[in-house]
Order: sequence, then structure tokens, then C-alpha cells
Amino acid sequence: MAGASRKPRTKCCAVMRHRPGSRRIKMLLNQNRLLREMDHCGFDAIIGTAAENVTYLSGFWALPQWIRPGPQAYALQSRKGDAVDMSSIITSSGTLDLVADQDVTVERVRRYGEFSFQAGSNDKLDRASRKLMAMQAGTCFAHPIEALAAEIKELSLERSRIGIDIDGLQPGYLEKLKASVPDAHFVDATSTLRKVRTVKTSEEIARLRRVGQIAEQAVDAALGAAHAGMTEVEMARVFHTTTVQADAVPVLGCIGFGERSALMNVQPSDRELRQGDVIRFDVGGRYKHYRADIARIAMFGQNSEAVNQLYAALRSGVELGARLARPGAKASEVFLSVCEEVRRCGIANYQRNHVGHGIGLDGYDAPLLSASSKDVLEEGMVICIETPYYQIGAYGLQVEDMFVITAEGAERLTDAGPLKVIAP
Repeated sequence: MAGASRKPRTKCCAVMRHRPGSRRIKMLLNQNRLLREMDHCGFDAIIGTAAENVTYLSGFWALPQWIRPGPQAYALQSRKGDAVDMSSIITSSGTLDLVADQDVTVERVRRYGEFSFQAGSNDKLDRASRKLMAMQAGTCFAHPIEALAAEIKELSLERSRIGIDIDGLQPGYLEKLKASVPDAHFVDATSTLRKVRTVKTSEEIARLRRVGQIAEQAVDAALGAAHAGMTEVEMARVFHTTTVQADAVPVLGCIGFGERSALMNVQPSDRELRQGDVIRFDVGGRYKHYRADIARIAMFGQNSEAVNQLYAALRSGVELGARLARPGAKASEVFLSVCEEVRRCGIANYQRNHVGHGIGLDGYDAPLLSASSKDVLEEGMVICIETPYYQIGAYGLQVEDMFVITAEGAERLTDAGPLKVIAP
């Protein structure tokens, strides 16, 4: 059905026009990659239902989706020939203000579920309020699947092959959609969209670079405030405050002292900082929807030759991984080489399930650097390479940095550097 003629569009769907001269909207979607994958799968259209995919396909950050499971928002991309033909958002009436106030990249919006508010004077409405009122004037559907089915039919896709990620759908919703559009062929596209997201656009890379810088600045601020008797909670407060001051949002904050640094997912407690403690950060934030994930180690008050040697081995593993991470490299081979390098450098019993992962809208994007991974690195991927090492009851050590894969190899976005020693 790709390229089929389309029916005249009705006014039941709000149409959002981006006029020449209006503020430039920065694209997250890797459109060429999406079209290639749609070609490969034979899709005439693709629908995102999970929070990450909705944002990726449309630029729409649906707050309720990101804070709890269940709320429904969808983004639909249809194609015509070698280009995206039409893009749509289906969301609740209670989130139309977010659509109006954000830099969405869609042309059409359908709403479901009533939401009451009072309209102000038309001649005093700001830009977002005018857009909100225009969308509110569109037809309201009782159920999200009814709105999605109506959009599929409006775009003449009711007999098409349509990819849909199923992660964001409530139980029974896919069956309801199939019953509502019985002649369409719906195919699970969860892995397809995950694959598309692995290669980042220049805008995505810029955001990932910035959030990595913010995470490093926040670690530096937290270590700069370190003093004997400071609690993990107090250090975490400095870290997260710095994150917020840089216009990012706290997400990941594993900060542990001494023996608690060996707890893999340590959450800050009232444990006080003491002379000779290892301080471990496994931290990151979110900036314009994009994630950071880095790890940093410091010694408080005195150095330790044993810790220095272990840290050097872990860092050597990350550095080797960065040298090997280039287009065409197999993720499984990078994993094996990193582990062997750490063993060769002094941690003979070093074992890991993985030594890194992709990062983007999702903190654990593809690819995965593991023994069983089938992923192959490509230019434009952004990855974290990490070598954690935990001695329960003693200390935990971890080196983790972010890299973008370029044609020449891995370009560093963050830098753990040598082991830090913090004066009391």
C-alpha cells in the first residue's frame, strides 16, 4: 500500500503547521535510518507506543508516560516513496498543553478523553495557549485505540502493513486495534525502533555530549565539597543540586563510601565519610530527554597502592575498549578483549556479564557489549564502556565513560582520568 493515494483530510484532527521563518525545530529522529528499516520490514507506517519511541518519532515528551506505567500516547510515522509522508500524535486531552508547549515535529494531533479547563480571551492568548485551544477544538475520542484507529483510516492505511512497538500498550489494546482496523497487518516493531534509535543524529549527540559534561561537573562539585563526617546523602545532595543548576534532571545517583561503595546499586545513606574511604559514583542525569551514565572513583584523605593498581587495570580495560570501538567491530569481541585486558593488568579473576551499553533516550539503549551480543558497532552510536569491580565488605571500583563512534573510531564524550585523591 506504500504510495497509495490519500483521502481528503477532515477537521477532526488538529493540524499543526510549521511556517517558514518560525523557530527551527531540532530533529531527534534519524529519518533515513527509519526509512531503510521500514523498507527492510515492508512497513507502510510505524507506530511508537513506549515513552522513548513516542519522543523519538515526534519530539513529544508525554509526562504521564515517563513517570508511571499505563498512560497512553502514540506517535505514527507513515511514508510515501522515499520520504516520511505524514506524522501524527495520539494523546490524552489532559496532555495537549505539552504538545502545544514543546517543539514537536508532527503535523497532526488526535486526542482522547475529556479534560476540563476554561478558555481565556482570544486576543490575549500566548502561542502555546492558541495551539492548545486549536487542538481542543478537534474531535475527542473516548478511547486511545479509537483515536489511533481513526488516524490510521484517515491516512488511508487501513489495508497496510504497519509496524507497532508493543511495550507501551496496555493489555488487550493490540487486539482492540486489530479488531478496529481488521484489514491492516500489524507487526511487532519493538526491536525495529530500538535498532533505529542506536545511530544518533547530530542533535542527539550534542545533547548526550552536554549531559555527560553536566554529570562530570556534578561529580567534581560533590568531591569539592567532601569533608570528614559528610554523609553519603549530603554528597548526593551536592551532586543532584549541581545537576539541576545545569538544567538537567536527576536520574541516577549511586554514591557510596568505604564498604558501601561495593554495593552495586548503593543508595546514599547516613554513612559518614572517613579517612581512607573509597568514594564511588555511578551517576548521571537527563538533559533534554537524553541520559548520562558515568562512574568515578576517589580516595579520601590518603592514597592506596592496592586501590591504585586495581583502578589502573579497570581503566586500561575501558581504554582498550575505546580503541577497539569502531564501525564494524563486533560487540562480543570488544567484550572479550576488555575482560582479558583487565585480567592481564592484574585482576586475574575479573568477570562481567557486560562491559557497556548504548545510551540515549534510554539509559540502556542498544548495543550491548556482552559475550552473547549479536550487535555490530556503527558510526553514530553512543556507548558507555564500563569495568565495575566489587569487593563486598571492602570497596567497589568502577570506570565508566561515554563515547560516540565516528568513522575514525571512538570519540570520548567524558573522561574518568586517573584515580582522584581528595584532601580532607
